[in-house]
Order: sequence, then structure tokens, then C-alpha cells
Amino acid sequence: MRDFFRRRIPGGRRPVQVSIERRVAVPRRLLPWQVRERRFRPAPLGRRGLDPQEVREFLDQVAEELATVYDALGQSRRETSRIRIALCHLQAKRTHARNEREWDR
Repeated sequence: MRDFFRRRIPGGRRPVQVSIERRVAVPRRLLPWQVRERRFRPAPLGRRGLDPQEVREFLDQVAEELATVYDALGQSRRETSRIRIALCHLQAKRTHARNEREWDR
């Protein structure tokens, strides 16, 4: 589909594309289930490397903390939404009252 909209130069050549826009890398959001499901390869040659049980315990701890943070974030967003709605209602009441006073003059 992209090729359909590109400008063609006679002779079948394509123009050289110069991109001015910069792409900003957006970090992927790490979810608790992703941390819980992450498994490390066993270290070669027996006991070299990290203890898999210790790594799993750490990942479970990180997942619990992420879940707590996401719950707090959701609660904060709900509270923000509630406050915005209340503010809109308050502004509407004040505007209505002001307009009523101006019509009464």
C-alpha cells in the first residue's frame, strides 16, 4: 500500500527518501504477568549462574509491586476523572447562575 502512494520517477527509479521526522522510542509497559512468566535459561555446566528459585522469587516480588503500582495508578485516574466531572458541573452551575443574573438586569 505504501508503494502505491509513493511518487515514481520515470525510468522505474524511486526517489531517495529523506526522513526529517524523529521517532521517539516509547518504552513498552511492563505488566505483572510478563514478569511472572519470564523464565531464565539454566546456566551451563551445572551450578554456574543464578539460582533459578531465587530469580523466580524476585520476579514474583517485582510482579506484586507492579500490580500494586498499577492499582494505585488506576485509582488515581478514577479520582482524577471524578474531580474533572465535578469541576465541569460546578463551572456549568456558575455559568448558568451568572447568565441568569445578567438576564435579570
